[in-house]
Amino acid sequence: MNKFIILDFDSTFIQVEAIDELADIALYDNHEREHIVAQIANITSQGMEGKLSFRESLLQRINLLQANKKHLPILVAHLNNKISLSIKRNLEFFKQFADNIYIVSSGFQEYIVPVVARYGIKKENIFANTFVYDKDGNIIGFDEHNPLSQDGGKVAVVKSLGLPAGNVVVIGDGYTDYEIRAANFADAFYAFTENIERKSVLELADFITPSFDEFLFQNDLPMTISYPRNRIKILLLENIHPYAYKLLKAEGYGVETLKGSLNEDELCQKIRDVTILGIRSKTTVSKRVLEHAKRLVAIGAFCIGINQIELDEAADRGICVFNAPYSNTRSVVELVLGEIIMLLRNVVTKNNNLHKGVWDKSAQNSFEVRGKKLGIVGYGNIGSQLSVLAESLGMRVYYYDIVERLQLGNAEKCDTLEELLSEVDIVSLHIDGRESNTHLIGEREFGIMKDKVIFINLSRGHVVDIEALASNIKSGKIIGAAVDVFPYEPKNNQEEFVTELRGLPNVILTPHIGGSTEEAQYGIGDFVARHIINYVNSGDSTQSVNLPNIQLPELKKAHRLFHLHKNMPGILAQINQVLAKHNINVLGQYLKTNERVGYVITDIDTKYNKEVINELGEIKNTIRFGVLY
Repeated sequence: MNKFIILDFDSTFIQVEAIDELADIALYDNHEREHIVAQIANITSQGMEGKLSFRESLLQRINLLQANKKHLPILVAHLNNKISLSIKRNLEFFKQFADNIYIVSSGFQEYIVPVVARYGIKKENIFANTFVYDKDGNIIGFDEHNPLSQDGGKVAVVKSLGLPAGNVVVIGDGYTDYEIRAANFADAFYAFTENIERKSVLELADFITPSFDEFLFQNDLPMTISYPRNRIKILLLENIHPYAYKLLKAEGYGVETLKGSLNEDELCQKIRDVTILGIRSKTTVSKRVLEHAKRLVAIGAFCIGINQIELDEAADRGICVFNAPYSNTRSVVELVLGEIIMLLRNVVTKNNNLHKGVWDKSAQNSFEVRGKKLGIVGYGNIGSQLSVLAESLGMRVYYYDIVERLQLGNAEKCDTLEELLSEVDIVSLHIDGRESNTHLIGEREFGIMKDKVIFINLSRGHVVDIEALASNIKSGKIIGAAVDVFPYEPKNNQEEFVTELRGLPNVILTPHIGGSTEEAQYGIGDFVARHIINYVNSGDSTQSVNLPNIQLPELKKAHRLFHLHKNMPGILAQINQVLAKHNINVLGQYLKTNERVGYVITDIDTKYNKEVINELGEIKNTIRFGVLY
């Protein structure tokens, strides 16, 4: 490497401002801790933005600090856990090019030297201030003869290094880093924004680098990963749980969130440069949307249902789709059970009357759940768990499913839907939203049901003929209903909800919240986000709903080639012919196919002719190919 890198420490090498963290540690038992720490952080910010001279900023912070030498080992241990993620990822780069890397910081050597030591940076390449202590070890000041304690100190230090012009870059987050470039002792200033963005500093930068990976990528320097993660753009729609955002952001991805869904035209426009799309049930990912998604590699459905996504089209384009088939199961089941009890006891009607001042203390149309026959249509994850809990309440459970399912407990299987509907007191739907299920329950099916039945739909809106349901509620055939999903649902909270079911007696209407508990949404956010991360970072497609599932070992000291192709015979042989032609040392290989596509993962030694990459990508019927490391 012919470049010399001047690297800042606070909010660049580490994620935080060390003096702020030291204050937080030193003032642990001080009742004014939060106030003083906030003061120090504000002074730090003013100094970094150039609103306050550096020396004045340093003096004010030291006067507020109230720290002792005994606090420094605690600080060092803390800062070792606060290394910037992209710096941590590129440990080998620092060790390899230690001679060319300088830490020039307005911070203090007492904590900087031990923190950067494991990165191979030489002590003589570290320039920082030093503390002054009293006889009891209290920090009372700093070495005022050190140039870094003065305004313009970084400029003076870099000038003294005598580095060759044309090959010096400075990376940092503050105004004092820019001053090195302004004084012409560096050829470029990279504003480092992984941890904090200071608008006034960004305006002065030659380049903005959201991560150290991006800096290495721009300068064609060796990276630990194959592509800067900040260039992976993620769009999360429909108010997906913040924990998903936190996980994805922590990986260094660029993440944008929107509270509502987008219609087809809006999504076609928005998705053009998106790498990963996160949605819930309201957003439809049609073939037309996918045609506009030139960079899309994965879709996360932060819900159970996936009928809103053109799965085959996505597979044909090499776009991996994940959902959360289990995370909100318990939430839906609990709501169903609660609604069964409420409806059987006629609580909705009693509640409405009491709010009107009508005291109706009557047992008419109020029943216990014990001994009632519950019919579950769809015996998947939700239906089967509902079966177990309902039976524990003393209910007799019947179920119907088009797929052969193992019954749990004493549940009784029905051979036809008609058999189930004619037998039970309560009907609860837990089926998917495939087009063939449209109006699965209509006037004919309501006619088969017993009189005074309870009807519940927490599956998909279009599986029930709403007009027929309303008619049967009005006639008294159905004495109670709970509906959480509707054929048309408002796109946002401002749009009025319209349905024939509004105002009907003993009817519970909820706005598609069957899985909307804090626990469920957190679980969904965690589950889907982690599967996306594993796929993008390592190629692991475990539990994808449209691509072959390959569970992969951790990638260590190897490069991983991934090859998605149409499921045609002979492609694995062609891949291996290319590898053999270039004498590639294969460390591991994995293949799986489904009816549409094949997925090959090949781990190879890190030393190889890069021409092999071009040849693998040119194999006929290749959908998508790349390298991960």
